[in-house]
Amino acid sequence: MKKVLIIAYYWPPSGGPGVQRWLKFVKYLPHFDIEPIVYIPENPHYPIEDATLVTEIPKDVVIHRHPIFEPYRLASLVSSKKTKRISSGIIQTKDPSLLEKGMLWIRGNFFIPDARKYWVKPSVKYLSALLKEEQINTVITTGPPHSVHLIGEQLKQKHTVKWIADFRDPWTSIGYHKKLRLTKASRKKHKFLEHLVLNKADCLLVTSQTTKKEFAAITEKPISVITNGYDSNYQGGANLDQRFTIAHIGSLLAGRNPKNLWKALSDLASENELFRTALQLDFIGVVSQEVMDSLYRYELGPYINLKGYVSHKEAMRKQQQAQLLLLIEIDSEETKGIIPGKLFEYMAARRPILGVGPKEWEAGQLILETNSGAVFNYENLSELKDLIKNWFEKYRESTLHLASKNIEKYSRKALTEQLAKEL
Repeated sequence: MKKVLIIAYYWPPSGGPGVQRWLKFVKYLPHFDIEPIVYIPENPHYPIEDATLVTEIPKDVVIHRHPIFEPYRLASLVSSKKTKRISSGIIQTKDPSLLEKGMLWIRGNFFIPDARKYWVKPSVKYLSALLKEEQINTVITTGPPHSVHLIGEQLKQKHTVKWIADFRDPWTSIGYHKKLRLTKASRKKHKFLEHLVLNKADCLLVTSQTTKKEFAAITEKPISVITNGYDSNYQGGANLDQRFTIAHIGSLLAGRNPKNLWKALSDLASENELFRTALQLDFIGVVSQEVMDSLYRYELGPYINLKGYVSHKEAMRKQQQAQLLLLIEIDSEETKGIIPGKLFEYMAARRPILGVGPKEWEAGQLILETNSGAVFNYENLSELKDLIKNWFEKYRESTLHLASKNIEKYSRKALTEQLAKEL
């Protein structure tokens, strides 16, 4: 059986979408005669945790851990709330405090590529011995954090190994990168490191065609698209909600604020008593203050149900219960290639997806290709309102269903088969 070393920062009990991708790859790689050996930090600083994911770790997988120095732990002594928000990628764009501005400047200019950079040197030393001992000749790094890729780059220098760099998100083109208050020198260093990784790795994995196109302009190394996927293992009952619930699973960061959607819902609530009585907006995860302000401005406060972060199992249950599932992305050029991991679990839940995002949004194209719902940009209003009204009528008639198609290729096992071919 071929051995593969997987270097990752996010691993259970870390919560959130970042951990799911490689947890599932590790689960299914042995089916294709590949033995995954996992390397993770011993004492990580995870902004959110989900203890239920620990039970999904395969019992026979070999896991190596090594200590990491986490600057976020020191920063939390100054402001634990702001540190948690920044470390999870939630950056306040509306009236940030002086402290938050300072923390962002330090984060962007002192910790390049990110605050986990201090794990690189000790990891290279530890893993150099492991590679020899276990006779491993294939290394995979997955980021963000992109400092993990620097471990792969240095191991590639020291050893005869095949190195695959997996990008769950882009590097310098990701939306929050511009908000880090980078100096000219810091921007240049990020670009240098990005170019280094993209050209030193033997091959690259990305999660969208958009990122593949972006990276192809920087490197001639082979690039494969392996999206995220679904692996629904929820076994409990999930009867549909009695109310007309529109649910968003995950963080609604600043900028993911479709005012045309809020206005459409507000108009329908004011015009239709039945709609007003049945409507419920479920937000499972963190919601930014900017989004909350907009919701109240459109008088949607009475319909809001804030659930906060829940376990992955609970999130899957909610996906299957909701009448509609919301998928929202920031309206910008940089987000066209963002395909949220939850999209594939939305598809597996087989509830209608209502997507709002930028024009030519790759995630929106997947929704339409699989007949999983409808997609709008930030300018539509009348068509969006008409669709919600139509879906509401079907809800009242108990006929609100969509026949999605061709989603099986996004199952975690099918995607792992693609990965095995790369290995």
